[in-house]
Amino acid sequence: MSLNIAVLIGRLTADPELRYTSNGIANCTFTLAVDRPFTNQQGEREADFIRISTWRNLAENCANHLRKGSKAAVQGRIQTRTVESEKGKRTVVEVVAETVRFLDGAKRDEQTSGTNDNRNSQKDPFADDGKPVGISDEDLPF
Repeated sequence: MSLNIAVLIGRLTADPELRYTSNGIANCTFTLAVDRPFTNQQGEREADFIRISTWRNLAENCANHLRKGSKAAVQGRIQTRTVESEKGKRTVVEVVAETVRFLDGAKRDEQTSGTNDNRNSQKDPFADDGKPVGISDEDLPF
């Protein structure tokens, strides 16, 4: 039996990059800075920079909703592969994400993007407007 699960929470170091394969399958990559839970000998916090790869609908969602500095939770598997270039062979280690949770609220999204496009124009249905929520006891699953 084997187990390969990675769970990370961190912030994007740059805007995600969206590409499409020759078959039209979306692939989005980004780097997540994940703080270490301890300080070094100088008392400073260090971080690990983890490459994340997403595919298909998840890739397009990440490209549309994440930006540099966005906080995200990623769950997936660690994968290694060898890449050849003019500098020779090198090994790439990345997390292939199965789920990505966007941990920033809509307000932060609007501040960082500086635009008012469709994803930011939708109102939060749970915003505190002081009105009661219209749910009857029959609607509750318990």
